[in-house]
Amino acid sequence: MAAQRDHRPRTEPRPATAAQPLGMFAAALAQHQGAAVDSLHKLLIDRVSTLLTCTVMGIALALPLALWLLLQNLTLLGTGVDRTGSISLFMQQDNPAALHNLVAQLKARDDVAEATLITPEQALQEFEQKSGFGEALAGLDENPLPPVITVEPASDDGAEVTALYEYLQTLPGLDVAQLDLQWLQRLQAAVQLASQLALWLTALLGLGVVLVIGNTIRLAIANRSAEIVVIKLVGGTDAYVARPFLYTGFWYGVGGGLIALVLVEISLWTFGSPLTRLLTSYDPAFQLGGLGLQGGFLVVVASGALGWLGSAISVIRHLRAIEPR
Repeated sequence: MAAQRDHRPRTEPRPATAAQPLGMFAAALAQHQGAAVDSLHKLLIDRVSTLLTCTVMGIALALPLALWLLLQNLTLLGTGVDRTGSISLFMQQDNPAALHNLVAQLKARDDVAEATLITPEQALQEFEQKSGFGEALAGLDENPLPPVITVEPASDDGAEVTALYEYLQTLPGLDVAQLDLQWLQRLQAAVQLASQLALWLTALLGLGVVLVIGNTIRLAIANRSAEIVVIKLVGGTDAYVARPFLYTGFWYGVGGGLIALVLVEISLWTFGSPLTRLLTSYDPAFQLGGLGLQGGFLVVVASGALGWLGSAISVIRHLRAIEPR
């Protein structure tokens, strides 16, 4: 009997010690779950005020989100186009022998992959087929189209293509030299500028969202100041008191993110068709892209994080000032 009494105290504390961290984790998880559900329930009770706050956040988030989505599509357009860029030489003279000789000279250059002569007759025939104005063009007294030499650079390096383009501009009998890649280069420069503006806009509107959430939580703290005093009198910690307000800010952010996604989808539905027609005129294989499931999830998570940040700033600033006297 004595051996049994000595044995039991040495073995019983072990499972209790191992279970203690699990019990503490389960209790903390239950407290967070209760605070999250309770804060969401209170927001759903006051639907009008919650909807107005989330709508303000959604509009602020939708503006940079729509701009970012447009920039992504323009970037995809640039990557889907042939980046080598051909050079079109519109010639003044219409001497077939001289033009064929010039084409042969260009083909002999190391920086030229291919050179092709398009005679005025070939250009007119192609224009009649693609434009649909064949009958109107047939009534012209003379062919108004000049001979064109298309030059394909051997390299896709921008500096080498530019050097070749500058050389071709010095050819005798040249009227106009057009680098087909110039529009893409201008587009990329415009996209880079717009990207910088989008970053600034995102930062400013994100700060606005944080301030809106912070002010909303500040009013909620002021309205529940008496309740907070009572909780602290009975031993409630600052972390315990702050938890519902943090989850309130998080739910505000999630709601704002969902509304922003709805607004972006409405804008895509409204402007998607004309935008697609415009962009497919540059690249027939282009497909207008949206956020997708993963992108939408990241938007909601990011907006929820902004709501949490705004509420945390407000809680740190105003909750500690409420103390029992």
